Amino acid sequence: MHPFTTITAIAAPIDEPNVDTNQLCPTRFNKVPRGPEHARILFHDRRFNADGSEKEHILNAEPFNRAQIIVADRNWGSGSSRESAVYALYEFGIRCVIASSFADIHSNNCYKNGLLPVVLAESECDDIRKQLRDSPGATISVDLAAQTVIDAKGKIHRFEIHPVRKKCLLEGLDDIARTLQYRAAFDAFEARYRDERPWLYNT
Repeated sequence: MHPFTTITAIAAPIDEPNVDTNQLCPTRFNKVPRGPEHARILFHDRRFNADGSEKEHILNAEPFNRAQIIVADRNWGSGSSRESAVYALYEFGIRCVIASSFADIHSNNCYKNGLLPVVLAESECDDIRKQLRDSPGATISVDLAAQTVIDAKGKIHRFEIHPVRKKCLLEGLDDIARTLQYRAAFDAFEARYRDERPWLYNT
């Protein structure tokens, strides 16, 4: 997993509550192997016509088609538990979503795939989205180590994150990589267990 440390990037405002995972990745794409084509899957039915031509959508328009941060409304990622919704965000280039609330499973899927979900107060999200609408192409900065968001006007917003989640993102550790950090302890236990119970290993 690619580490997340800091990012300063164009941010796209999405002024809609309850954006669910079926919008992020429509059901028929759930079994598509993860890869670059997920960039086009993101919001597919809202971004593209049946013939593949683009609809009017914020993520199709300059400069927001280069956004790496989304500032959303409440209850982002509700709906089904599909991890492919996070693949679509990540492959499009999104590394951080800021919202006043997230669906729990979607939030967990973000952490496990190197995408940072940041919870700020609803009033803070509203204000930042207004800044982004007023100044298209404005950048904001997210510093995971400091747990801060610096908005387009330079105001600092602080956010909370579980220490283990923070460590995993900073070090680029998915569940398997984090488990393998304890490999020496596992091996020592196995060796000790074999010495103490040799009859279990007699064939």
